[in-house]
Amino acid sequence: MKKWLFIGVIFTLIAALMVGCGKSSSGSKSDGTLAKIKERGKFVVGVKYDTYLFGYKDPKSGDVTGFDIDIAKALAKKILGDEKKVELVEITSKTRIPKLKNGDIDAIIATMTITEDRKREVNFSDVYFDAGQSLLVKKGSSIKSVDDLKKGTKVIAVKGATSGDNVKKAAPETELLEFENYAEAFTALKSGKGDALTTDNSILYGMAAQDSDYEVVGSTFTEEPYGIAMVKGDQEFVDYVNKFLKDLQGSGEYAKIKAKWIKE
Repeated sequence: MKKWLFIGVIFTLIAALMVGCGKSSSGSKSDGTLAKIKERGKFVVGVKYDTYLFGYKDPKSGDVTGFDIDIAKALAKKILGDEKKVELVEITSKTRIPKLKNGDIDAIIATMTITEDRKREVNFSDVYFDAGQSLLVKKGSSIKSVDDLKKGTKVIAVKGATSGDNVKKAAPETELLEFENYAEAFTALKSGKGDALTTDNSILYGMAAQDSDYEVVGSTFTEEPYGIAMVKGDQEFVDYVNKFLKDLQGSGEYAKIKAKWIKE
């Protein structure tokens, strides 16, 4: 009798442990990014501070504005009902993925091109902006397109972006100089350290708008589809963001945001 009683107690304990594990496992599903944002009451997003028209911090006012910023605010409004419930964290092409993986930010909305290599590290939303790589030069430059990048020319790019690799494929003999961010890269171009600066045309148009002595030349030589990056494995948040983007376009709000910042 005691033996059977002992076995019964053991089975009861095992069953209790299995139920506990089941609760824990089902509970973990609600511990995704979306739940964390709602619990925190704030959407923490990585954005650029040095990319005019997309994510730019005004040195005088300290305000961060741009196309990506308005997309981030619209997503905050969708999740939390208030676009002001967003915290903008500065990132660069080099720091954005590490900050996402470390849990410092909930998402990256920062002119980030969707690539197969990056898909191994993060989840991407559907494309929310189509860009293409081009060149920025001083007006009067003999460089009119990527075909003019010969041996002896120096091209400036930003570390951690795809631009450097792309331009070396298109013009193998050109010399590549890489800087930490777009502000440093543009300063280097203006100080004569390079003959051209290369990145997505959308970013280059912003630089040209800041200084009329510079212009974007040639057609694009790559396709650069931008996506919102999220932590790997959180499909619930990816689905939510994709629906948000679809609704944003369907409502006409996306077109308003784009027209505000991007002049075709």
